[in-house]
Amino acid sequence: MEEKPIEKLATNELNDIKKVIAVMSGKGGVGKSSVTSLLAVNFSKSGNKVGILDADITGPSIPKMFGIKDKPENSEFGIYPVKTSKLGIEIMSLNLLLAKEDDPVIWRGPLIAGAVRQFWTDVIWGNLDYLFIDLPPGTGDAPLTVMQQIPLNGLIVVSSPQDLAIMVVKKAVKMAEKLNIPILGLIENMSYVICPECGKKIEIFGEGKTQEAAQKMDIPFLGSIPIDAALSRLCDTGRIEDFENEDVEKIISYLKIHQVN
Repeated sequence: MEEKPIEKLATNELNDIKKVIAVMSGKGGVGKSSVTSLLAVNFSKSGNKVGILDADITGPSIPKMFGIKDKPENSEFGIYPVKTSKLGIEIMSLNLLLAKEDDPVIWRGPLIAGAVRQFWTDVIWGNLDYLFIDLPPGTGDAPLTVMQQIPLNGLIVVSSPQDLAIMVVKKAVKMAEKLNIPILGLIENMSYVICPECGKKIEIFGEGKTQEAAQKMDIPFLGSIPIDAALSRLCDTGRIEDFENEDVEKIISYLKIHQVN
């Protein structure tokens, strides 16, 4: 007997969300959350109304990058996300509900999955052109919940250049394919660094093989993003909305033309 597909969850009745895009990595430490934030920032700068659902429940970093410290407001209709100060990006993260931002979330899988579902069903996102979902690394409960129960328009996978990271990315891609989630493409983060003295491109992790891996997996390669000390400083000070980078802008242009309009 075939298993019945799990029904998609309805979002809050006050919401009108046109596109829902999840951002995933096979392993931690590849900069997935910063890539999610940069995608949201650049789509917002293009005149779109954008939100970020931080589904990385036990390791949430999105509020820190945007300098958000306000608590979400509750109403009888649901909970309101917090808007960023510069671009008005709507943010919902468990870190915004904690007494202190460095308080640990020591939850088992079912509680984590339940929180992710509530961020979709109970949060009043309003009218959004794009909602980006920052998934935790790996293929555990939270990514599974999002892929099975939230109506996604596509998935973006983030990797770093190392063979180890690419190997784990293949697991994430196969998971998405088994759950029939469209894969919009693969981004290589931390691809290289530019020497501040001589301007030479230095591939710290060796020659990237992400583009080749994408071709073998028959998914689009969206581009590479370098290591940038300016981005690190802006994330640490909550000012990621001020970051500008040509490589990111090229990725956004490709997505708009080929995938997510």
